[in-house]
Amino acid sequence: MAVYVVMEPPAPAADAMLVRDGFHLFGFLTPPIWLLWHRMWIEAIVAFAVAMVLAALGEALDAGLAGTLLSLLVSIYVGIEGAALRLAALRRRGWREWGVVEADSFGDAEARYLFDAAPAGLEEVASPPPARHPIAPAHRSGPALGLFNYPGKP
Repeated sequence: MAVYVVMEPPAPAADAMLVRDGFHLFGFLTPPIWLLWHRMWIEAIVAFAVAMVLAALGEALDAGLAGTLLSLLVSIYVGIEGAALRLAALRRRGWREWGVVEADSFGDAEARYLFDAAPAGLEEVASPPPARHPIAPAHRSGPALGLFNYPGKP
């Protein structure tokens, strides 16, 4: 099962966004392009600059394969932390976290969110509602080694 963080926009007329938590393959393969696709301009510039600096450092030290692997660190970071970067960018734009939904696919996660977010006046269906895990308040101890805290995890 995949875990999706549901982000609700500041304007009530807009649609909510579901962000899958986990490794992002395209974020790993092409970090700056993936970041630009998700409208994270500053993160894309920083990722590109850090990759270039690490590649130049490996070239200046004549590290060979180690220099290439050193520049691969940016790809690994964006692949692993891509969801946290997207959530942080959405929070900066005023979006708020509604909760977390577990589902087998994106469509199932969307259906579970819509079921849980439905107004109370609608008729109840025969099956019980799926579990919704509210996000616990994050401890503000600061990031460790530059990694972001995930919502709901202390």
